[in-house]
Amino acid sequence: MKTHQHKLKQPPRPLFSCGFFRYCTQSVLSPTNATPPALPLSDPPLPPPPLPPPQPPSESSSSSNTSQSFTQWRFSHTPITTDLITNLSVDDTALRHQSPPRTAAPPPPPVIISDLQELFHVAELQLSTGEESDKIKAIYMLQHSLVNARSAVDGGACGDAPVTCPPAVMRRVLSCLKDKEVAKPATKVLLALCLGECNRRVAVEEGAVGKVVEALVDLDGGAVAERALAALELLCTVAEGAAELRAHALVGPMMVEVMRRMETTRGRENAIGILAVIYGGAGGDAVGFAPQEEVARVVMLAMQGDCSARGRRKGAQLLKMLQENERLDLSQEVG
Repeated sequence: MKTHQHKLKQPPRPLFSCGFFRYCTQSVLSPTNATPPALPLSDPPLPPPPLPPPQPPSESSSSSNTSQSFTQWRFSHTPITTDLITNLSVDDTALRHQSPPRTAAPPPPPVIISDLQELFHVAELQLSTGEESDKIKAIYMLQHSLVNARSAVDGGACGDAPVTCPPAVMRRVLSCLKDKEVAKPATKVLLALCLGECNRRVAVEEGAVGKVVEALVDLDGGAVAERALAALELLCTVAEGAAELRAHALVGPMMVEVMRRMETTRGRENAIGILAVIYGGAGGDAVGFAPQEEVARVVMLAMQGDCSARGRRKGAQLLKMLQENERLDLSQEVG
């Protein structure tokens, strides 16, 4: 008896062979499917997104990385020695112990003594100690008492009851003219003292003319030099003072230089008056060492500039004396 064996049909080939659509082609109710496939409980995981292609590094990033690497290498390979630490500590100690810049000491508080006799006595005691602080205190005390106090100035004019400045005080005041720290108050004190005729003779006897001339070499053309010139012109009213001025070897060239750098109108006026004393007395004793042509030139320049009426009158008299002494042709100098 023939047994007919039934050939089993092959399941149909799925339309898609990929794994994702495989479940769509195999139906659960398909008669050809002996065992229904198990459906996935969740969606299959998606593949990760592709990574972007690596980009070549830029020049800035490469240079910064290079410099950072070099800096790390340099500091990691630089040994910190004890000498470096010692030098740093020494420099820090020197900066901490460094003294601040020295500044000029402020002037002492004003002390005014209206009685001139008592004032000169106290000043003489302070000036004779030899201490720098006492000298400064005495000079400023004289300034405030003689210059700032009107009664003291009136009493120092050698009136009915003159009070003459002691030679020791005058000598100390003159020695302060070349001291830059007290030159300003010293010129004020000297000018205030020279307002009295009795004090001018004391100053001349103490060599005030030569000391003022030497101090003018270092003074600028400001108020300090102006007061020194005013005191020198007053000292020339004494016959011995004028003679000492004409006999000074540096007075001619020095006065020409002072005239050039003088900035104030009163200072030019006083300088012209001193030059008139030099060339106007004793028959021209100063004619052998003073450059009269240069003197005439600076006097005319001063008269053409900022000059007072009194200074112009003094200048005209001086130019006339120079013309008579040396027969100068001033018309060429003006041109």
